[in-house]
Amino acid sequence: MARQRIHNRRAGRGSMGGGASWISYSDMMAALLLIFVLILAYSLYQYFTMLDSKTKELNEQQILLDLARDDLNEKEQALIVIRADLDDLKANLDDMKAELDEKDKELIASNLNLVNKVQEADALQALLLLQQSDLDVAKQRLQEQQIQINDLAGIRTTIIQDLSQSLSAANLKATVDPTNGDIILDSSVFFETNRSTIRPEGKELLDRFIPVYLSVLMSPEYDQYVGEIIIEGHTDSQGSYESNLKLSQDRALQVALYCLNLPSLTPDQKTKLQQILTAKGRSESNLIYDANGNEDAEASRRVEFKFSIKDSYMIDKINEILSDPVPEE
Repeated sequence: MARQRIHNRRAGRGSMGGGASWISYSDMMAALLLIFVLILAYSLYQYFTMLDSKTKELNEQQILLDLARDDLNEKEQALIVIRADLDDLKANLDDMKAELDEKDKELIASNLNLVNKVQEADALQALLLLQQSDLDVAKQRLQEQQIQINDLAGIRTTIIQDLSQSLSAANLKATVDPTNGDIILDSSVFFETNRSTIRPEGKELLDRFIPVYLSVLMSPEYDQYVGEIIIEGHTDSQGSYESNLKLSQDRALQVALYCLNLPSLTPDQKTKLQQILTAKGRSESNLIYDANGNEDAEASRRVEFKFSIKDSYMIDKINEILSDPVPEE
C-alpha cells in the first residue's frame, strides 16, 4: 500500500509536470497568435488608412478633372461663340467690301461730274472777273449807305448823350438810362402818399426839368425823329392793382397837364407837345427790386419820362437812302 501510494504520487507529479509544459506551449501559441492578430490589425489599419488617403486623392483628382472638363466645355462654348462672331464679321466685311465697291463706282462718277463742274466754274470765274469792277462800285455805294443807316440807327444814342450833358449842365440830378433814354423821377418829391396833387417841390423840379428836356427833344436836330414823349406813373405793390392803376394814371396825368401849361413853353413847343405827349399809368406792373431780390417800395413809387423814335420817318429816310441809285461808270 505504501509503495502504491508512493508510486501514485510519483505518477501524479509526472502528470503535473507534463501539464505545465503543455500550458506553457499553448501560452506561447496564444501569444504568437495575439502578435499575429496585432500585426494583421496594424496591417489592416495601415491598409485602410492608405486606402482612405488614396480615395481622397482620387476624389480631389476627380474634382480637378471635373473642373478641367467644365473649363474645357466653357472654352469650347466660347470658341463656338467666337467662331460665330468671326462668321458674322466675315459677312460684315463682305458687305462692307461690296459697299466700298459701290462707293468706288460712285466716286468715279462724282469725279467725272467734278471735272464738268470745274469747267463750268472756270467759265463763271471769267464772267465774275468781268463783273468785279461793277461790284466794287456797288460795294462802295453800299458802304456809304450803311454809314448813313448807322447814323440813323444811332440817333437815340446821340439824343441820350445830349440829354445827359444838358441835365448835368443845368445841375439837375436826373439819371438818363444809357440804353433807352428813360429818366426816373422820385414820386415822393411830387406827391403825398396816396395823393395825385403835385407838391410845390415837384412843381419846382418840373419848372427846371421840362425846359431842359424839351430843349433837346424838340431841337431842330432831333425834332423830326422824336415820335412820342411818354409820362409813366408807377406805384409799389401796396393796395389793389385797380386802385394803384388809378393812382398811377392820375399822377401821370397831373404831371402831363402841368407840363402842358408851363409858362416857359413857347406856343410852338406847346402845340408840338400836345401832339406827341402821352400819360400812362402802369400801376404795380413794373416794380423795382433791391440787390437781395426784395421789392424796393420807395424806388417803385416813381414817375418816368420816356421818348420814342418816329418809326415811319426812320423808314422813309432808310428807303430814301436805299433808293439812291448806284452811279454808272
